[in-house]
Amino acid sequence: MTDAQMGLSIATPLIIVFAIALYRMGVLQRTGAVAAVLAAIAIAVGQFLQR
Repeated sequence: MTDAQMGLSIATPLIIVFAIALYRMGVLQRTGAVAAVLAAIAIAVGQFLQR
């Protein structure tokens, strides 16, 4: 596992948790939270499939 992949495996769940937390606090709209989660997942999947 490369450094980038290890970093993404740590950062992706954190991004998802923060997006959900911000949505529940009312800071982020639903579309913004969904977009952040989908973008984080897409980037992580792309990085893992690239190798």
